[in-house]
Amino acid sequence: MSEPIIVQCSYERHAAAILEIFNEAIQTSTALFDYRPRAPGSMVGWFDAKRAGNFPVVGVEDAQGTLLAFGSYGTFRAWPAYKYSVEHSVYVHKDHRGKGLGNVVMREMIGAARENDKHVMIGGIEATNTGSIVLHERLGFKHTGTLPQVGFKFGRWLDLAFYQLVLQTPAQPVDG
Repeated sequence: MSEPIIVQCSYERHAAAILEIFNEAIQTSTALFDYRPRAPGSMVGWFDAKRAGNFPVVGVEDAQGTLLAFGSYGTFRAWPAYKYSVEHSVYVHKDHRGKGLGNVVMREMIGAARENDKHVMIGGIEATNTGSIVLHERLGFKHTGTLPQVGFKFGRWLDLAFYQLVLQTPAQPVDG
């Protein structure tokens, strides 16, 4: 594979590819706790929320412009005191897993979080997803807790493990 090209994803250019990656993960994995594939119209609101929150949508394309992986972050919790914390997710197209693309996306998102003066990045990972857990640990994320049996999919209970990275930002945090 040639050198990955990092892009900022847009609705116009990437919504269909992101939807395809989401829906494959919904149907075949516990990476998303959804049951049903998302409709194309759902991407309008998804991108609108990212834009409104000034949240990045980082993608990796190949030389032909095909989206191979993407990630983003958003609000961790809706109360104002959480304004320096974000919850992120990263997804890799099924044909391109195991090639280091998740690492590329995560490094870009960590950089974006620092630039946007975020203090904590949080990943909620289904507890048996060892690939994602190893990726996060290699990037310095620490396991901060597991919520047992909070999800049910594919006929079994799912545990949700939380991984957290504390960034040395912002320089001057403020209340309010």
